[in-house]
Amino acid sequence: MPTDHAGPAVPGGECEREPDPADSLRTFGAVVQALREHAGLSRVQFGEIVRFSKHTVESVELGRRMPDLSFVERAEEALGNTGALRNSARFLTRGEAGLAAWFRQWARLERTGVSLCTYECRLVPGLLQSEGYVRALCENEIPPLSDEVLETTVGARMERQRLLQERPNTTFDFVIEEAVFMRRLGGTQVTAEQLDLILEFSLLRNVTLQVMPASSQQHACLSGPVRLLEAPDGRWRAYSEGQENGRLITDSKEVSRIHMRYARLRSQALSPTDSMSLLMRIRGAL
Repeated sequence: MPTDHAGPAVPGGECEREPDPADSLRTFGAVVQALREHAGLSRVQFGEIVRFSKHTVESVELGRRMPDLSFVERAEEALGNTGALRNSARFLTRGEAGLAAWFRQWARLERTGVSLCTYECRLVPGLLQSEGYVRALCENEIPPLSDEVLETTVGARMERQRLLQERPNTTFDFVIEEAVFMRRLGGTQVTAEQLDLILEFSLLRNVTLQVMPASSQQHACLSGPVRLLEAPDGRWRAYSEGQENGRLITDSKEVSRIHMRYARLRSQALSPTDSMSLLMRIRGAL
């Protein structure tokens, strides 16, 4: 089962999760909830003030999501400006709730990698997914997810996505099949928001996105989706996954073969400029 997809919490499966989020996140969330309730605000009302969705407010309060700096600042101002939230936010640490047991090692490598490369043919990569897209993935999961697992999954995906902006010196390269962008997962509105987010991310200097056109007569990665990562020591690692499993690849010869395929694929895909033009046309046709 794809790691960038939601799934049932079964041993060894994609959505086997830590039972509890980090203590610091739970404590911070409890403080936010107490101050919000003391102010007489519902989650919906508070969300409107801080300009985050009710679901995000709930995820922060339950300790399932690391709050953005903008959330902390707006919440601080909305709840009395005492300094309590700003001060406590300095001690927050990230837990691993919402990540598959077999994906956590790769997720840790992502946090220190100097270069990350992703090829995807099934769905939008997790680092690029909008919240609406993640929810659509979760809602399509069989068997259905509980509300708690769904929110934990969304929170983990949004937290992981912060890497793109928090690591400006790390390069993120993506090659994604055109068919992925033609699928209207979640409906037209969700698709439009997802395309808008990808176009926004493409403006970051450390992000490069290429589309593999459906009309291409050549394809170097027909064996399936793959990820590559360069560590600070210069060593490369790879990661592949399928239904209900994932595999970290460290053998240098195997990693080298995958790297060669990915390099060839990049030469076969549309240029970043042409890729953006194609995505804008797809967006305009919605």
